[in-house]
Amino acid sequence: MKSAKFTEELKKMSADELNAKLTELKEELFTLRFQHAINQLDNPQKIVEVKRNIARVMTVLSEKNA
Repeated sequence: MKSAKFTEELKKMSADELNAKLTELKEELFTLRFQHAINQLDNPQKIVEVKRNIARVMTVLSEKNA
């Protein structure tokens, strides 16, 4: 349910907004990986969630570019 809402929000964004969101998510993933490496990450599932959100953003971007 959450992912459907997130995807709908992404489809309403422009390409520039999507690129900004992609950059933001990649930075978040970097931070989460760093925290995981030094054992400060409380919820490792968050890494998986962010990776999937990155994939969603990239999918919507490729749909807009096609």
